[in-house]
Order: sequence, then structure tokens, then C-alpha cells
Amino acid sequence: MLFEKRVKLRLTDFDYKLPKTRIAQEPWPRREYSKLMVIHRDTEEIEHKRFHNIVDYLKKNDLIIVNQTKVFPARLFAVKDRTDAKVEVFLLRELENDLWEVLVKPARKVRIGNKLHFTDRVHCDVIDNTVSGGRVVRFEYDTKDFYEIIDRIGHAPLPPYISRPDTPKDKERYQTVFASNRGAVAAPTAGLHFTDDLLKKIKAKGVRVAPIVLHIGLGTFRPVQVEDLTRHQMDSEYFEVPPETAIAINETRERGKRIFAVGTSSVRALETVVVSGFQVTPKRGWTDKFIYPPCDFKMTDAIITNFHQPKSTLLMLLCAFTEREFIFKAYREALKKNYRFLSYGDAMLIL
Repeated sequence: MLFEKRVKLRLTDFDYKLPKTRIAQEPWPRREYSKLMVIHRDTEEIEHKRFHNIVDYLKKNDLIIVNQTKVFPARLFAVKDRTDAKVEVFLLRELENDLWEVLVKPARKVRIGNKLHFTDRVHCDVIDNTVSGGRVVRFEYDTKDFYEIIDRIGHAPLPPYISRPDTPKDKERYQTVFASNRGAVAAPTAGLHFTDDLLKKIKAKGVRVAPIVLHIGLGTFRPVQVEDLTRHQMDSEYFEVPPETAIAINETRERGKRIFAVGTSSVRALETVVVSGFQVTPKRGWTDKFIYPPCDFKMTDAIITNFHQPKSTLLMLLCAFTEREFIFKAYREALKKNYRFLSYGDAMLIL
């Protein structure tokens, strides 16, 4: 296994067969009752639990880092002027007031100069193309709060591997209970297993919970196209590590206690803000940090995560945190024991 760390890994080293039947299409009825696989890096032991059992693996003065990004209902539907052709408009990010970068489907039917109507009082003009195949549009509407409009007419941006139509229930379930900072078009899915009651139990044990923000974009679903991983470029995503979280992290390090990162997005934010040694500083900005083997983690002692797609950057991050072969052994065990994979699926705790 030590030899593997010195070998240059390639894209095909992170491939595995994921049956469609293992991809969760619906969330668990109760968040905290999803399955939890606990894997121990030091002994390579694998345990099978329920997510609420995670309390048993936490100790007083440990620190849990959660991503407070909030998913907004980014999928909108419109009709094109003069033709009444139906168009899907997926909001990616606001460039400035009412000016948005979007994806449109079918793209071939949406050109510069088109006007797209969402309701009688909400429409947008297509004013430019983007280098990635998207569009730049300017919205016009008759209320003060555009996000109120999005909340009313938008649909939950479920991942492309969820084949069913979204429902109103998804607006609540495809959102963590600690979501508060709007800006993501994909959920930090490891956080979907937590409930307010479970967080209370965790805090009652003397465990601290501190927030970061990393607004997850559609790049999280974009496949890696190059066999040589050093040539892959991650999409930039906005992040914030507030002062109170930086203080909590540094205090935890000084006490020799553990930092649990909830999700790969939290890991990327933590590993982005290391300034020297094992200290962090408050910071906000954009990160395109790509974590793949080998990697020396400075801020992360344990990861709470979901089961990820083959050849994804998320899977590569986990294989950098522990031995690739151990992760793949755990995935084979998960498939054998009917764990549910991807966004609405089950969880893994890597200790």
C-alpha cells in the first residue's frame, strides 16, 4: 500500500461499476436513520451502523465543521417569445444585479436576442454566450426581491442521476438543517443526514460545531475528462471561513483534539485556508483546490461523507485521505450490503 502512494494514479484508477439500482432516487424518511458505514484507517476495520450512532464516535472537545451553504431552487422553466418553445433555464451565478450566468436546454434553440418568459411578469433577455456553452441573461420583473420569485417559481436542482421529476418535498429535503447562506446549486449531501435533535445530542456531549461556507456549483457533477489528473482544472467556488470558526479550529488543534469535516466541500475549504503548520486564518474568496492522491491533510482528522460516483473528484479526495484500495474495499462492501449511493444515499465516516 505504501508503494501506491509513490505511483502516479490516473483517472481509470478511480473507476468502479455502480448499478443504477444502487443510486438513491428518494431520501430516507428520517434523515438520521440512513445507514452509516464507519471505516477505521489504522486497523482497516469496517462497521455498519445508523447515522444517529455517529454520536458514539465523537469525544468531548472534538470539533465538527459543517457547510452552511443554502441551495436555491435554480431550475426554472420558460417559453421562448414568438415560438412558445419550452426552455429550461438553470441559474449558475449572479454576475451583477439581475445579470446571471445560466445553462439552457435545449441550448441550440436559445440565441442572443431571444426573450424568455417565465410568467406574465417575469422574463429575461439573452444577451451573450459563455465559453462553457451557457448564456448570460438579464432578468426583468416587477417586484423588489428576485430571490422571492426564484423561491416561488423555481424547482429544486436535483442531480442529473436522479431520474424522477422533483417534487415540493425536495425543496426541504435537498437542504441541510443548518443551511443559511444562499448560493449553492448542489447540496453538501453529507450534511443531509443531520437533524436538529441530533446536533443537540452532539453538542450535549461537549462537541463543538462550527460553520464554513462553500457554495457548491455544477462542477461537482462534471466528469473528469483527462487521464492525467494533474491536467484537471476544478471549477472555482466561493468559500468563507469566518473568524469564530478559525478560532475554534486553532483551539482544537492546540488541545490535540480532532476535527471532523462534514462533506468534501468542508474538507476543501479547510485545506484551502491553512497558512502555516497547523493553523488557519479567517478567509473568504474563491477556491479551485483539487485534492487527489497523494495529499498531506493539515486540518482534517475525520470525514463524514456520502458514497460518490466513479471517477469523480469527490471519490479521489477520499482516496487521498486514506488508501485507495481500502476505499474501494469499503465501496464493494457497501454494494454487497445494499447501501444507497450518491446525494440521497447513505453515509460513511472515515476515522
